[in-house]
Amino acid sequence: MKKFNLSIYILLAFLIPSLSFGQIEGEVLKPYTGKFLLKGGTLVTVTKGNLPDTDLLVQDGKILEIGADIDAYDAEVIDCTGKFVYPGMIDSGTRLGLVEVGSLAETQDYAEIGNVTPNMQALTAINPNSVAIPVTRVSGVTTVLSVPSGGLFPGTAALINLNGYTPDQMYAGFKGIPLNFPSSARRGRWDRRSDEEVAKDAKEALKNINDLWDKAIQYAKLDAEGAELDYYPEMEQLAKATTGEFTLLVEVNKAEDIVNTIKWLKDKNITNAALTGVAEGYRVADKIAAANLPVITGPVLAIPSRDSDRYDAAYSNAGKLHQAGVLVAIRTSDAENVRNLPFNAGFAAAYGLGKEEALKAVTINPAKIFGLEDQLGSLETGKSATLFITDGDPFETKTQINHVFIDGYRIPMTSRHIRLYQEFLERSPGLVE
Repeated sequence: MKKFNLSIYILLAFLIPSLSFGQIEGEVLKPYTGKFLLKGGTLVTVTKGNLPDTDLLVQDGKILEIGADIDAYDAEVIDCTGKFVYPGMIDSGTRLGLVEVGSLAETQDYAEIGNVTPNMQALTAINPNSVAIPVTRVSGVTTVLSVPSGGLFPGTAALINLNGYTPDQMYAGFKGIPLNFPSSARRGRWDRRSDEEVAKDAKEALKNINDLWDKAIQYAKLDAEGAELDYYPEMEQLAKATTGEFTLLVEVNKAEDIVNTIKWLKDKNITNAALTGVAEGYRVADKIAAANLPVITGPVLAIPSRDSDRYDAAYSNAGKLHQAGVLVAIRTSDAENVRNLPFNAGFAAAYGLGKEEALKAVTINPAKIFGLEDQLGSLETGKSATLFITDGDPFETKTQINHVFIDGYRIPMTSRHIRLYQEFLERSPGLVE
């Protein structure tokens, strides 16, 4: 009974932010900005190799200088001797900030009623106070793409940095429109449709997409000509994908569907697009590479999509895509466990992608896909000071993240999980026998 009461107390602490656990001397820790000198660490730049025993100066939210023996008398010095400095990791597909508790519908805001709702903005729905955000960022994951789901065009995804009081403060500069491409495969073992019904449903769904896309093209054309248009927010937003203003993020997984998607994109002359999911990408990797389409794949920590597949099909998918010449980014497709992004990348590294390319898949590659390679994804002068300091390989579970910076803000290394751990590690007065 005592154990049950303790479990309820911990659950309430997770659900009710007003309950305080493990606050150090009653102090509320907040991110703060300033001038920081990261002294004597090994900089893992991603794009320009590793720089041992090198300083990095942060000022005004940017990486101001990289070099040896930087003189910055007025900066806060952080001794990085024996440490490693990495650019912040980017998760290219999550529901972080859009859902708090999976079993409570009141805390979920990642799906809207309707099949075509591209005008629904994930950025508007982001909860900056989500308890999962501090849990994620202290793991070195500093930036995520929050993606709505459900329907053909479920909304507009937004890239956010994991620091800020409002969604607009968190916005990292990229929006994309997801498209759930019709699948010619069954939806699962419970799908009792006949082969003819499966094919018919896929054909009808594709016709629906074609009609919507053609309508959006026409809307964009009329708008460009200055025509007076009726209020039609769905078409107004979808039109931005037809003109290339927003990237089309096409969710597709089965090999046959991937081939159909490539053909559809080519027929529609869509050049600003990326494939997401792509669980069976390894089966048609050469075709994806030939189409010059970037891929956001994952989760890597997943079971095979077919009973006949090898156990490591999901683990090795990213590596096989890279070997074929595809630009690959990795996602968790998760909400509360986005913190596991480095371990998804670690498995991909171990199963063919390699450590260097796996690091790129969670840093510079997504930055390129999102058109932000001049701001994020590597340690270079002039880029955003979004980075973390660690005592080892971030893909290893034993590694400790020592410091995190997001846009030049030094992030407190605490979270609800850490505070609960601290509180109950040495309980006082403890349990009464």
